Parts: sequence; C-alpha cells; structure tokens
Amino acid sequence: MITLNDLLPAMGLPTIEPTIPIKNINFDSRCVKPGDLFVAIPGNQTNGCAFIEEAAAKGASAIVMPPHTFIDKNHSFFPVYHDNPRLALSLIAASVFPKQPHHQIVVTGTNGKTSTVDFIRQMWEFKHLPTASIGTLGVVNNVNYLYEGPALTTPDSLTLHRILNDLVKRHVQHVAIEASSHGLSQFRLENIVAQAAGFTNLTRDHLDYHGSLDNYFNAKLRLFNTILPEGGIACINADIEPKFLRTIKEVTIKRKNQLRLVGENGQFIKILNVNPTPYGQDFKIMTCKGEQYSLTVPLLGRYQLDNILLALSLITSDADEMSEYLPYLPALRGVKGRLQQAALLPNGAAIYVDYAHTPDALSHVLQSLRSHTQGELYIVFGAGGDRDKGKRPLMGKAAAKWADHLIITDDNPRTENADHIRKEIKLGCETALEIPGREEAIAEAIKKLKKGDILVVAGKGHEQGQTIGHKTYPFEDVKIIQHYASNL
Repeated sequence: MITLNDLLPAMGLPTIEPTIPIKNINFDSRCVKPGDLFVAIPGNQTNGCAFIEEAAAKGASAIVMPPHTFIDKNHSFFPVYHDNPRLALSLIAASVFPKQPHHQIVVTGTNGKTSTVDFIRQMWEFKHLPTASIGTLGVVNNVNYLYEGPALTTPDSLTLHRILNDLVKRHVQHVAIEASSHGLSQFRLENIVAQAAGFTNLTRDHLDYHGSLDNYFNAKLRLFNTILPEGGIACINADIEPKFLRTIKEVTIKRKNQLRLVGENGQFIKILNVNPTPYGQDFKIMTCKGEQYSLTVPLLGRYQLDNILLALSLITSDADEMSEYLPYLPALRGVKGRLQQAALLPNGAAIYVDYAHTPDALSHVLQSLRSHTQGELYIVFGAGGDRDKGKRPLMGKAAAKWADHLIITDDNPRTENADHIRKEIKLGCETALEIPGREEAIAEAIKKLKKGDILVVAGKGHEQGQTIGHKTYPFEDVKIIQHYASNL
C-alpha cells in the first residue's frame, strides 16, 4: 500500500506527519471508496471541486484541490492544495506507475495520428519486436494485453501510465502514442519520456474547446516545447502552413532537437513523384543523403504517403537505418475506418468508409479517391453535434468541390437538433441531397452507384455507435454498407 507521503514529493509538496495510507487514486467521485485519494479537477463542463463533499462522504482520506477551495470546517480528510490539480494527477500517475518503455514515439496533428502510430507499430512488428500503439483504436499490441477502457485518442494520465507500466511488465519496450490537443492541454502526457515526436498537419478542428486556431496549435505545440526532451527527434510534415512550420522549427532549434522534415518540401525524406494505381500508389523519394528509392504501397490516398513517411522518419535512428524499414512498406495495411474498402458491388463500383470529419480531411479523402475514380464520386457525410459549428459549412464546401454527388445525413447529433446541423452543412453545398437517417442515406447512395463509381461514407470510420441525445445506439458504417451491398 502507498502513503500520501509517497505522492506529495511527486507533486512538489512537502511530506506530512503522521503519514496517511492511500488505497487508490480517483478523479471520478463516483468511484471513490474509503481510504482513496480524490483529485478534484476543475473542468470545462464539470468542476471536480463540486464533488468534494461526495468524495468525503464516501471516505476519501485525502483530496487534492486548488488553493482557496471552500471546504467544510468539520471535514474528515486531509486537504492537499495544488495550483494545478490536472498536472498533479499526471505527476502522481507517473509516481505510482513508474515503468515506461525505452522507445516511445508520440504523434500529434489534426489528421493522420491514428494511421501514423499504427504504421510505426506495424513496422516494429515486422522486426519481431513486442510492441503496442495507444490511441483512438485503443491499445493495439502483439503481447495479448487486453485494454477494456474507453477509446480516447489520449487516455487520462492515470490510465496512460497504468497501460505503459503494464506493457513493460509484458516486455514491451516499443510504443507509439497518439497525442490529442485535449490530452496535451490537460497535461495527460506529462512525464512521458519520448524518444521522438511527430506532427502530421494542422487544420481547423476542436475550436469549440480551444476557441481559436492559434490556441489549438499552441496546445499541440506543447508536445515539442514541453513533452519531448531536449535532444529528442522532432519530425514534421514539411508541407504544413508556413507560419506553423516556422514556429515548430524555432522551438526545435531552441531545445536542440533533431529536426526532420518530411514531404514534398522535405529534407530528411523528400517526395519526388507519386503515381496512383487501382490498388495503391507508386512513388519515389530522396533521403537527406541524396539516395533515391522507388517504392509501392497498397494504400489509396495521397495523404497516406505523408503518414507512412512521417512514421518512417520517426522510427529510424538515422538515414542509414531507414533502408532496413523500406522493404516493409509494401506490406503495410491501413487501419480500420481510414479509407477502408467496405464493399465492391457486382457492377464494379467500390465503397469506402473514412473517419474524415473536418473540412481538410474531407478534401484529402475526396482528392485521393478522385484519382482512382473512373466514373463518378459520391459522398455520404454529416457533422457531430455539440462540437465546432463553424466547420460545418466548410465541410459542405469541401465536399461540393471534390465530389460529384453529395448526401448530407446525421453523424452523432448528440444533444443538438439534427435538422439544424444538416442545414448548417448545406450552407456550403446548397444542391446536396439531404437524408436524415444515416442508414437510409447509405442505402440510397448504394442504389445510385454504376460501373466505375466510388462512394465514400465519411465521418464515423471505425466507430460502432450513433449518439443521439445522451444515448449511443449500435451503428457501424461498414456493416450497414455490407448489408445493402449484399442484397443488390
């Protein structure tokens, strides 16, 4: 059993007399049991301080809270005052679960995080290493480690450190981690020791939380100016907006990191040309040593090359080691829900699902599929409720620019009026067809497909539920597509 004195130094606080036994650590008051430490985290939607009395009534022996928090004079717990309880939780987590893999790579960006960390994991597996990736898809690994927690891009700090600690016990020393802007701004990755950090891209997303694009970028920048140790490897997509690239470069120079630029404007890996094929892409690259390679990958989507090459730059210790990984590229497989082929119709039309739910992601997916489309390009898409409203007409505009036929439908409306969400999207694509029910929209689109056509059902990707109000109902795009495709 640990004591409060085991945890106080980790938070930068002095020890106390007498010490207090701690049975468990919680930041959810509903889970508190006698003898636990409760961390009261002030949040955007709920404030943990409002649940201090509940945690105390359940027998919490100590509670971490901001200074000057009002508490009952007759309280039965030991109050721990910390300027930043979120940070305190992360520091505690690293203290309680101290084991971390020796090789950790962390990836941030608006789009491509999931694919990039999965490509890293796949390449490590090709080398027969015990490995795992942590992110939107959960904990994907080859050591039979079962994670049953919520599928968050970046888990809370307590869960994250527990996962890493458990993986090390299973001899895993190679892990790739997705870092969301929420996770970075909420200190979930504090004390994560990363060898390398990657930045995929930056486009509009999560402004409902961050307020502005600059705030959103600054949250992601924490990976480079705070989390990545000095001297670590910083790999950046060289084709992102110049002002953001310039800022990241300044940070990496200041912190003496090894800067690696990847992409059409890359220096560590430069893309020389790309040729889409019916089954993937042929491309040529040049390394920083001037060596040129002609390669093939079995994945559709120009942006997938950015993800693959970013993964390649993150995983290699230097340009010489890169040649060891190049033979693995033709064997890479796309992750579930990312330009995943869901069905091929008898007439030759193809249907894909993709997680794209931002204007930029829609543009990239549709541009990628356009180069493979012999007939016409269809899209079924929507926008999530209780999220950034400003991106909705921009999503409609992006879809209208690249697709021939658009069907707007529902995509996790949550507590918002679904009809209103669709109307906001339609401001950017006035001629789009509107079908509220997602299943009906998919069925109608499939009926329209002819030889050489391609349909992409966008927004949900790997998700297996549709959230309406406060309830999530079973719903998986791939299963719906396959049902209607098999009944043609």
